[in-house]
Amino acid sequence: MKKFFSFVKKEFYHVFRDWKTLIMLFGMPVMQIALFGFALTNEIKNANIVVVDNAKDLASQQIINKIEGSKFFKVRKTLMSPSQIDAAFKEGGIKLAVVFPANFNADLLHLNKTSLQVIADASDPNTAMTLTNYISSIVNDYQGQLSKNISIPYRIQPEVRMHYNPDLRGAPNFVPGVMAMVLLLVCVMMTSVSIVREKELGTMEVLLVSPVKPLMIIVAKAIPYLALSLINLSAILLLSVYALDLPIKGSILLLFAESTLLIITALSLGLLVSTITSSQQSAMFVSMLGMMLPTLLLSGYMFPIENMPAALQVISNIVPARWYYIIVKSVMLKGLGFSAIWKETLILAGMSVFFTLLSLRKFKIRLE
Repeated sequence: MKKFFSFVKKEFYHVFRDWKTLIMLFGMPVMQIALFGFALTNEIKNANIVVVDNAKDLASQQIINKIEGSKFFKVRKTLMSPSQIDAAFKEGGIKLAVVFPANFNADLLHLNKTSLQVIADASDPNTAMTLTNYISSIVNDYQGQLSKNISIPYRIQPEVRMHYNPDLRGAPNFVPGVMAMVLLLVCVMMTSVSIVREKELGTMEVLLVSPVKPLMIIVAKAIPYLALSLINLSAILLLSVYALDLPIKGSILLLFAESTLLIITALSLGLLVSTITSSQQSAMFVSMLGMMLPTLLLSGYMFPIENMPAALQVISNIVPARWYYIIVKSVMLKGLGFSAIWKETLILAGMSVFFTLLSLRKFKIRLE
């Protein structure tokens, strides 16, 4: 172990002697947090919603039918009580809830006005705002049809409430995406470049013939970037809490554990990139192209996955950032525990094992 820790120490020296690497390691998260604004959102289709129909009358059923008939919503299920809404949101996949009060049709006919409640998952504020606008449009269209043949128009007033993010701030949406992008890019690029650099400098031969096994050499190279990435994570969380006023509702230990799992997955990907490239420039290019674009486009960070073509939805399943993005939003914004994210955790763990085994299998202990 003494020899092993000497290799770890050597790798730390490599990192701290290269000021460009330090800027990339510690400058990227600060720049991303400072510059990223609201995520872009296209038209949303087939969003899953739940309905609480306390009225069970003609008007409520007609509005539910219009909601189901639109291309924007799918009524996942009908709940018996408003108290079940929070549990439905925590199960995942539900974007919005519509609550009809008792005597909905009677109030509409006799008082010429009534209201219904719309509760949206505002952990993604752009999506929440878009969906509530869709609901308001459907309700306005319905009351317009009722008011055609009467002198006093009917009024149905939707009462909108944003769940998890009542102020519709952008930070709760872009911080999880920045965390996924920074951790993936830093770990993949730095690991791949550090190994390729040894090949270019001709020192890989010295490392391979040393008394330490090749596997331990790879682990020694990965440990500094694991430690530095956790420091990056801490910096992002501190900026989020104190600069952006974004409290962490869930367990910090769970968040760090899940982030460590993503970092290990990214390190194994970096090792895989190092086995298929022969120069630092090509390793950097493959890492940037292979990590940045999928993270931005296929993780659900900038564009809703459910709105993509079926082929892209299938491809997004192999992007680690997609599952980590769900985990961070669940733990950090919704305050959920491991029981709510165990599936995503299992997928990330499986990716980590697969990429690690594949990387070690393709790693060459003899240079060409």
